[in-house]
Amino acid sequence: MIELIIDQRRKDLGGFEVGRVLPFAKRRAVGPFVFFDHMGPVDMPAGIPKTVDVRPHPHIGISTLTYLFDGEITHRDSLGVQQDIRPAEVNWMTAGSGVTHSERFERARMEGLRLEGIQAWLALPDGQEEVDPSFQHVGSSDLPTWIESGVKGRLVAGETMGMKAGVSTFSPLHYMHLEMEPGARFQTPTDHAESAVYVVQGMVEIDDGRPVGPGQMAVLEKGLPSIIVAQQPTTLMVLGGEPVGERFIEWNFVSSSKERIEQAKADWRAGRMKLPDMDDQEFIPLPPDRTPPPPMS
Repeated sequence: MIELIIDQRRKDLGGFEVGRVLPFAKRRAVGPFVFFDHMGPVDMPAGIPKTVDVRPHPHIGISTLTYLFDGEITHRDSLGVQQDIRPAEVNWMTAGSGVTHSERFERARMEGLRLEGIQAWLALPDGQEEVDPSFQHVGSSDLPTWIESGVKGRLVAGETMGMKAGVSTFSPLHYMHLEMEPGARFQTPTDHAESAVYVVQGMVEIDDGRPVGPGQMAVLEKGLPSIIVAQQPTTLMVLGGEPVGERFIEWNFVSSSKERIEQAKADWRAGRMKLPDMDDQEFIPLPPDRTPPPPMS
């Protein structure tokens, strides 16, 4: 059964818009997922200005998971990694004690492309918030896939339904990409305490027939399976996991400690966080202080 439906809110990132779903006032997180942005779909013409790029910026206390349906993004970080991400691949960057990175649209600038994907942040559990930063790029061959009764699925991260993705996560979770034909049915897993369904495009009905359309996330009741029925060709993400406890989020920083966030802000403001090796000529300044949101729990 559906506990809550969240509509995406459009946010301008300075060159293109995203649909922000999490965090939401009435639901700050789903399991460890504390941030969920739907990028695009947007057509990027050749010659787009560099102002569209996401300049170097910092993170602490999370892993970022970038997954594309269309397009290409070039990632560079302070660990010395440069990696292009393409559809059906995973970029998994663990910030831990602190990392900086940029996201550039270099292929789009050269030849133009259509961009669409999801970027999620997953809070690190207690005792692991300050792990050493790291980076994983996982190709499609290490992401289990299946086709059954009009459903084509891919396990993007985590473990469920007897499958395990080749992404080294820090807490129990599942994250799936489904392509559903009209009339196809899928039962959500109950491996983990919290779960949700996000419709990228198309339309589904869940359990009692409530429709869920593009740009909407249906947060499901805890511990109960739900039946998803596609009403038309549909792309959706199924996500869930175990809660990691109270978390604060301010700008790009996530932590169980307000004091740790203040330290990260001071470090960035003072230039104490190393910029990406191959992208160190500019950065995003710390925004002016604002009233921080309530903790996520």
